[in-house]
Amino acid sequence: MKKIVFLDEYSMSGCDLSRIKALGNYVGYEKTYTTEEVVERCQDAEIIISNKVLVTREAIERLPKLELICVAATGVNNIDLEAAKERGIPVKNAVGYSTHAVAETTLGAVLALYRKVGYYDHFVKSGRYAQSDVPFHFGFPTHQLYGKRWGVIGMGNIGREVARLASAFGCEVAYTSTSGAVREEAYPALPLDELLAWADIVTIHCPLNDRTRGLIGREQIACMNSSALLVNVARGGIVDEAALVEALDADRLGGAAIDVYEKEPMVAGSPLLSIKKSEKLLLSPHNAWSPVEAIEVLIGCIAENIRTTYE
Repeated sequence: MKKIVFLDEYSMSGCDLSRIKALGNYVGYEKTYTTEEVVERCQDAEIIISNKVLVTREAIERLPKLELICVAATGVNNIDLEAAKERGIPVKNAVGYSTHAVAETTLGAVLALYRKVGYYDHFVKSGRYAQSDVPFHFGFPTHQLYGKRWGVIGMGNIGREVARLASAFGCEVAYTSTSGAVREEAYPALPLDELLAWADIVTIHCPLNDRTRGLIGREQIACMNSSALLVNVARGGIVDEAALVEALDADRLGGAAIDVYEKEPMVAGSPLLSIKKSEKLLLSPHNAWSPVEAIEVLIGCIAENIRTTYE
């Protein structure tokens, strides 16, 4: 039987891994931090599973039995793909498992920002509503989604689902492609700067690569409407975090929701934690992808990737 090592089991949130365990001699580690740990734990393994643990060139070159790397995610930027290719080791990711999860998170974030859900929830729970002499409170204006212009950056599986949901809520949708690929889509394509200037809402759904690193910086944020919302559920490093906070605090941007960060976990000194107008910023710990239902699909994808490699 092939030895299977899962380097960061915690990322499966305690879900049942029996479909993977049945495929070989399985060993799971809650967390793995360093290349030395990867090499030590996978020395006699044919199959590695990693969600976010780095599998570096050094590790790949020091694992003589390695035959397959399974990424427990869609993005593969934690794997040295060139080193794996040189060894003839396939790298298989999980495509499409989180499409609905991330799209729903995107829509929920936009609605939460427009309705100032965090502020009004705190207003009631703090007891201030109970102390009021009127039945309504308008601490911040709220907005409806219907009729807004929604710009999608990256029209892949997730971007396309977000566009579908936005359309169902009565939004006008346009997109920009970060890959340069020309495809027939149901929505008009615009250059990035034009999309940013046009949209009331901009949501990011592209991979992190040389074309997209730093894609949304000060110059691009300056193109956006001062009331616009920006949502990044793709990868950290696409949005300049310091520039985003500056724009929010200066009222040059209406609001933002961030699920991914330049460094993960977020560093203690992140500019996102020093924002003055916190009601304009919604933060989550890179969990847009992680409903239980999506993780169950992900586990099935990993098992299928292992099974099909050895059929």
